[in-house]
Amino acid sequence: MENAIAIIGLGKLGRSLLNGLESYCTQNKAKVFVSKRSWGTSDTELPNYAIKASNAEALKNAKYIFIAVKPFNMEDVLNELQPFLKQGQQIVSCATGMELSKMKNLLPPGVDLHRAMPNTGAAVKESITCLASHSDNQKDAQEITKMFEGLGVCVQIDENLMDAATVIGACGIAFVMRFIRGMVQGGVQIGLSQEIASKLTYQTVKGAAELLVQNGEHPEAEIDKVTTPKGCTIEGLNEMEHAGFSSALIKGIVSSYKQLED
Repeated sequence: MENAIAIIGLGKLGRSLLNGLESYCTQNKAKVFVSKRSWGTSDTELPNYAIKASNAEALKNAKYIFIAVKPFNMEDVLNELQPFLKQGQQIVSCATGMELSKMKNLLPPGVDLHRAMPNTGAAVKESITCLASHSDNQKDAQEITKMFEGLGVCVQIDENLMDAATVIGACGIAFVMRFIRGMVQGGVQIGLSQEIASKLTYQTVKGAAELLVQNGEHPEAEIDKVTTPKGCTIEGLNEMEHAGFSSALIKGIVSSYKQLED
């Protein structure tokens, strides 16, 4: 059980975790056990992983147990796993909403708890993962951080910030995708083909993000570099702001946060 991993739930997030952890498992010779509610023919494409018929079987020999189920299934899954958990096992919840204190009340003593929120960028090793731990075992917490770093970037946060981080990191994927879709549609309207508009937009978004990551500049500093007096960039920016672009984005973020809090 030294560093074996179990993944409970192989929906979109579970699959992203599985793909993202591949290099970590290869480097550390870690065996992976997987389980899901139902199996189909596509699951025969998992020859490198030990497929188990039940969640209990999947976690039996695993030290690190990643639970990637829908939030409304989380309590049922924890109740199912509870009789089979052993001291020293590490539970990593990737479900939205359930606090570590509630998880602790559902599980036996001696099991360390962690709450993580990666996003679907994990599938291409470009996730941002926020991690909060309820454990005195720093070695295992650091090992879990290392696993998530194989999926992209991992940051440790206080659990009371997890809902806010979820909105920016997880919901944010959809917000950015909607912005990208609008950029592509605008490009098509002004004469570009769908293919060219998409390629231009994807690389522009990627380049903008990388500028901020590498240079550490405030976004407004980068905006100033491409706006000139009476230019087309400032014209477009001002038109978007008149239509409430930034305000709508902020309102959407706050609305998503309130939904999590309710």
